Amino acid sequence: MLQRLICALLGIMFCSAGLAGMRQSPEPELRTLLQQTVTKADSFQDRFDAEVWLLDMSTRMRRYIPNAEERLSLLRLVHREASKAGLRPDLVIALIHAESHFDRFAISSVGAQGMMQVMPFWKAELGRPQDNLTDNATNLRYGCTILSFYLRKENGDLNRALARYNGSLGKHTYSAKVVGFWHDLWYVNP
Repeated sequence: MLQRLICALLGIMFCSAGLAGMRQSPEPELRTLLQQTVTKADSFQDRFDAEVWLLDMSTRMRRYIPNAEERLSLLRLVHREASKAGLRPDLVIALIHAESHFDRFAISSVGAQGMMQVMPFWKAELGRPQDNLTDNATNLRYGCTILSFYLRKENGDLNRALARYNGSLGKHTYSAKVVGFWHDLWYVNP
């Protein structure tokens, strides 16, 4: 039953001949990679949820990260770290989109590093100077923890939490940008 549902989903997403750039069927390498990624995805409720979410988000993210293996690895990390922090993974992806445009080596004018643009002073605060903020797993752990903290501090007010995360509390430009990316590109109905 699960196999048929996945095949149907793959068929819907990849077999529309009228869509530009889409193939008649998914590439075998992508299918294999997706299966391997699902096996390693330990933050999902069940395998079906993992397959559907990873395939959906991978398809959306393809224009930003062309390499399928890199994309699926990032998505698995985002889902794991966001789930640990009590955040929606699609919101975290929107924040990454706004902060770094998916560039793990991004450095801001004030020195914030990595995909989630974490300030390096946090390493000293935690007594972990060896941490590498351009490592996606490390960056996501820091960034998701920080955002989760600000959401609690702001009693769930996403706009204020995002402004705190960005250091722009009292302004709405940054939070509007993240929420816009979330709703327009990354939002997934629960």
